[in-house]
Amino acid sequence: MAFIIRTLIGAAAVWVAVAVVDGLDFSGSIWQLIIIGLIVGLINAFIRPLVTMLSLPVLILTLGLFFLVINWLMFALVVWLAGPDRLDLGLTSADNLSTFLGSIVITLVSWGLALVTPNSR
Repeated sequence: MAFIIRTLIGAAAVWVAVAVVDGLDFSGSIWQLIIIGLIVGLINAFIRPLVTMLSLPVLILTLGLFFLVINWLMFALVVWLAGPDRLDLGLTSADNLSTFLGSIVITLVSWGLALVTPNSR
């Protein structure tokens, strides 16, 4: 049940990011958005911890600000996978700034929704 809730939180966060950030575009169905939420959850569960562990010295040196770069890279991977050249799920980004701002929005929305939903961890 927690996995489904996290997937829906990821999909909602991507939807909010597309609505808020100007350079992000989503042109697909709700099911494609849920698949993107699933991709976000899988990347955050498997790839992000590895990248975080490998970049631990830089995280310590920057007092945690490097997490912004890690989040940006993880969302860039999601956009790349969901783009028209790979899985064609309808998620595109105009530039790196849009991807960076989208990653910040997704982080904040996911954090906020995880606080208010039961059993999301």
